Amino acid sequence: MAIIQNNSDFLFIYEAINCNPNGDPDQENKPRMDYDTQTNLVTDTRLKRYIRDYFMQEDIDVFVSMEEGTKVNPDQKLEFVVNRLLSDPGLIEEYFEDHSKMKESFEKIIADKKDETGVFKALQATKNKKLNNFILDRIVKETYLDIRLFGSAFAVGGFTKAYTGPVQINWGYSLNKVYQIDSNSIVTIMNDDSSTFGKDYRVHYSLLSFHGVVNKYAAKTTGLTGDDMGKFREGIWNAIPSLPTRSKLNQYPKLYLEIIYNEGYHNGHFGDLRNLVKCQADTETGDFKKVRNYNNLNVDFSALEKLIADNKGSVIKDVIVKTAEGISFNL
Repeated sequence: MAIIQNNSDFLFIYEAINCNPNGDPDQENKPRMDYDTQTNLVTDTRLKRYIRDYFMQEDIDVFVSMEEGTKVNPDQKLEFVVNRLLSDPGLIEEYFEDHSKMKESFEKIIADKKDETGVFKALQATKNKKLNNFILDRIVKETYLDIRLFGSAFAVGGFTKAYTGPVQINWGYSLNKVYQIDSNSIVTIMNDDSSTFGKDYRVHYSLLSFHGVVNKYAAKTTGLTGDDMGKFREGIWNAIPSLPTRSKLNQYPKLYLEIIYNEGYHNGHFGDLRNLVKCQADTETGDFKKVRNYNNLNVDFSALEKLIADNKGSVIKDVIVKTAEGISFNL
């Protein structure tokens, strides 16, 4: 499938109810907060972890994962990948299709070395840098969806190269002021070979919002396709509720909106899309401290709806919208 041809910006909103959306290890794992504004924060890394875990659940290969049930570092991960390549003649044909000279170089290394470890070490040699980079590109473009989306910096032996991810996501923040549940409860945290005790910190209600971009120029480097973007949209929507844990239960997507630009327009043309969403406690609730669910809020998308209506066809090529039941967004 073809590499994406247009830049786009997206907005993703989900709710967190009586849970801990993203614990801060420097603050006893309390929910991340900007206390000056009483805003709940979630890192982009946490959101990407949700998405990667969902991909793995759906049997989609991701680079940042485990091998044979064991945590591995990037060096070990690349060695696993090369070993898979060596054990699958069909994969070799696929990787080196239309690149006969690279294939010849690779097959010569295989013939010269007696085992898989020897092949991997040979590929790390400076004299094999060109072949090394070729294989790394194939690994990215043919195998690992998370690298095609989010990029990665490889610094493993001779495999040294940085891929800027076409999909970049800002830290998320709540559209409402958020307050923690007063709780002194103690929970047991089970580790691999021991258990510890910790406080159970949660928020009452947080309507979290993320702004992100999809850049067509970076997509050329990682090989991000339209099909990949379809999987990303599915992943970002389904990942959080499909992988509940004790501290992350009761989190649900509310809106995903992606603005795809016409040729000549770049990411951030309209700025951070979150600035066009207004959120207030409803008149009956009267105070953010009393908010316990989405219906206690008045969320106003009218400025964003108007911007899209005014620019559709000129600046904006297409708009993709997905909403939860009960959420209306007018195009």
